[in-house]
Amino acid sequence: MHYSARRVKQDYGATGVLYDLGSVYEGLSKITDKRKARGKLYRIETIMIIIVLAKMSGEDKPSGITEWGKHHGKEIVELMQLKKSQMPSLNTYRRMLADVACQAEVERVVGKYNQQGEHGEVYALDGKAVRGMRKKDDEEWREYMLSVYDVEQRKVLSQVEVGRKENEITKAPKALECVEISQKVVTGDAMHTQKALSAQIVRQGGDYIFPVKENQLNLYKNIQQLFAPEYPKAGFGKIETDFLTVEKVNKGHGRLEKRILTTSEMLNSYSTWPGLAQVYRLERQFQWWRSGRCYRTSCEVEFGITSLSRKKITPERLLYLRRKHWGIEIGLHYRRDVTFKEDATRMTIGNTGKVMASINNLVIALIHQANFKNAAQARRWFAAHLPEAFALLTTPFS
Repeated sequence: MHYSARRVKQDYGATGVLYDLGSVYEGLSKITDKRKARGKLYRIETIMIIIVLAKMSGEDKPSGITEWGKHHGKEIVELMQLKKSQMPSLNTYRRMLADVACQAEVERVVGKYNQQGEHGEVYALDGKAVRGMRKKDDEEWREYMLSVYDVEQRKVLSQVEVGRKENEITKAPKALECVEISQKVVTGDAMHTQKALSAQIVRQGGDYIFPVKENQLNLYKNIQQLFAPEYPKAGFGKIETDFLTVEKVNKGHGRLEKRILTTSEMLNSYSTWPGLAQVYRLERQFQWWRSGRCYRTSCEVEFGITSLSRKKITPERLLYLRRKHWGIEIGLHYRRDVTFKEDATRMTIGNTGKVMASINNLVIALIHQANFKNAAQARRWFAAHLPEAFALLTTPFS
């Protein structure tokens, strides 16, 4: 064993636990402990590791985590080489999760861990409401977390709290500052279509694909006018354009979707938008079928911009990358809400909801690292294979 690559943890909370540098265990062991020594029975990383293991095994509520820890006490003591066989109480978990400083440091640990290993091409930028923090009858409640999500590798590289939804505009640059986005494509919704953010992405060596709506009115009108149907007058020739168009059709689950993407470079010469290389018009046509008959249709049109030039990307590829953005809804937000019951779990004390959101991000990344595609299936498997779950926490992201 090379001790430059591995360390042995020895203290009153754990003895002889081997973990790799860059592992979750190492990161959690560096969280600042502001508790007084008197009455302190468990190290912070001991408590946090139990929470993560319980999460990996299917528990979502603090009460469920407490019971899970007691039921698996002997196994946890053996895995973590604990001197005490008694597991933490519910109040211990609550105090730890509610701490403001703990939330910031847990998020730092998760971001640092997830930035290891392989990375995909598309980083999706999007916010999510932490609805579990909403107190009863609190109509003014607003708590959002903004994430930078690696769509292919299914891991959150950075997450910042933004408060109200509209604050995402000012917090997005901070979320991207601590992420290496060189040669990556950043996607977002229309709220993130801002000149300052676009300039930052290009300055950091990345590219962007953003939809454009009325919040950027002049740009929106210019793109809309560019792609408007042309009705030439008698005696006048047709105006030449540089349009490139691609069509894709997808069928499944009783729905037929046709996507038509048209790109142009004609706005580049006079637009002041940072890094602008192309604009596009994306039309989505939907048909719903039942018993061989179409019973519903709809159509929507999106205008957008990208810093990816035609030398870098084809219309087919642009269409593919734009669709990739929705991976954050399916791979992250949906999983946190449905599989981890994040919004349905009431966590209104202090920063409990935000800490649990960060832990959910970590567990989703660990599940992908273990080559599981289905998060619910993975949690059932880890519940029956606790040593394998613990092993993931002591090794870096592969």
